[in-house]
Amino acid sequence: MSENTLDKQYEPKAVEEKWAGFWDDKGLTAPSKNAGSKPAFCMVIPPPNITGALHVGHALNSTIQDILARYKRLKGFDVLWLPGIDHAGIATQNVVERQLA
Repeated sequence: MSENTLDKQYEPKAVEEKWAGFWDDKGLTAPSKNAGSKPAFCMVIPPPNITGALHVGHALNSTIQDILARYKRLKGFDVLWLPGIDHAGIATQNVVERQLA
């Protein structure tokens, strides 16, 4: 991809490699070695609603969380983006049992 024009077709592999390299080179994805030296930002992600099928809402929710975490990280926060869990698993179990029945 040239600097001044957009390619006709999006090449995610090239774009992701470029930006992943940038983030790695700057150490933006590494945990802080000076814990407590920066303000903390924590986002605990609840498990998705169990509907039995992924839909665009799942992608939207993950995208918004990703944007917030990256924004806070770039603003100098120590960010913890912690996936939540459905520790009881009852909702998931109900969906699976209905699909198997």
